[in-house]
Amino acid sequence: MPNKSSKITVIIGAQWGDEGKGKITDFFAGEADFVVRFHGGNNAGHTVIVNDNIFKLHLIPSGVLYDHPVSIIGNGVVVDPAALIKEINYLRDKGVDPKLKISDRAHVILPYHIEMDVALTKHQDKLAAGSTKRGIAPVYGDKMFRHGIRMVDITEPSVFKEKLDKAFSFNQTLIKAFGHSSSLNKEKIYDEYIGYGQTLAPYISDVSVNLFNAHKRGSSILFEGAQGISLDVDHGVYPHTTSSNTVAGHIAAGTGVGFRDIHRIIGVTKAYLSRVGQSPLPTELEGDEAERLREKGGEYGTTTGRPRRVGWLDLVQVRQAVRTNGLTEIALTKLDILSGFSKLPVCRAYNIGGKEITEMPASLSQFRDSSPVYDELDGWGSLTSDMIEKGFSALPQTLQQYVKYIEDQVGCPITIISMGPQRHETIIR
Repeated sequence: MPNKSSKITVIIGAQWGDEGKGKITDFFAGEADFVVRFHGGNNAGHTVIVNDNIFKLHLIPSGVLYDHPVSIIGNGVVVDPAALIKEINYLRDKGVDPKLKISDRAHVILPYHIEMDVALTKHQDKLAAGSTKRGIAPVYGDKMFRHGIRMVDITEPSVFKEKLDKAFSFNQTLIKAFGHSSSLNKEKIYDEYIGYGQTLAPYISDVSVNLFNAHKRGSSILFEGAQGISLDVDHGVYPHTTSSNTVAGHIAAGTGVGFRDIHRIIGVTKAYLSRVGQSPLPTELEGDEAERLREKGGEYGTTTGRPRRVGWLDLVQVRQAVRTNGLTEIALTKLDILSGFSKLPVCRAYNIGGKEITEMPASLSQFRDSSPVYDELDGWGSLTSDMIEKGFSALPQTLQQYVKYIEDQVGCPITIISMGPQRHETIIR
């Protein structure tokens, strides 16, 4: 049985991703023995700022910036080996030597997955999700077709060749069926990926066993989610989603350990809303108002650099995040970006066909027809560093009311207030 002192914390996104999970993970990682990614791939991007140094991470968990935690990439993650090696070298160039373990069961992104991603997105047209073209959907597809290639395979030349023969043929046939030409060379891919396997072999491990033993020892384990609830392939705005489960309950499937006692599940929620990708977005802003919020918040994708769509806070979305993840608390981020707005509309429900709906509809037609039902709250002026030092009670009364309104609407306490991108710009209630 696991040691009772073992501490499990999960940090997930309560919106469309880009909520500030990297900063919140980094904030807690100093007390963790292991920091774990359990789904997604390098379509995710986390920006962490420490002592004015900016780190942009895509596959390696945000806790890598501390000396002691072991960074884990679980089997639920899909890995582009070239991107991962580049990220390891990027960190080393910035003076960070990653203590990294990669699951031997994690699936590998290959060049044909990226070509397939482009073909699929064009074929899906208005039903597309706005893919980052990193090959994420096709590699998860190959995983379910059961001819995927895993990290352990690229360290075993004969098995890799056997699997690559089948997977390459399958994907090339589909790419050509979509009317796309391909100049990929199977032998070149084989040689390249065997090289990646040799480079990454020291990091590849059975992380399920590593984490299970750590749990039994009473280690502190921190899980870092990628993306957010509305991108979950089961519970999100399907088909405008990612291709993995983003909910906290996926930590067992994504790491191979059944964690029965989870102490904290923290849903990171931006004080407004942003979205990279294609889908209906009920609270979306347009024109000058959108540009003001986008520029003030630096709302450009960490992975793609694409301008993010922005809008007012959508509590229908957050309410679903509380329910599907079993959130114990919310970390509310980027409140500083809303400083200076005299009025702050907050969406508490959708109007669909003349009815107020407070939960996310599964029906795509209903979601397309949703219009936000707003409550308008008073804004606040400038926030100063001494307010952070003095704590929540020193914040403007209207900001405190904004926080309480959210808590009351979604039925979950807000225990963490982020007032800026750096570690110290955080209030714990």
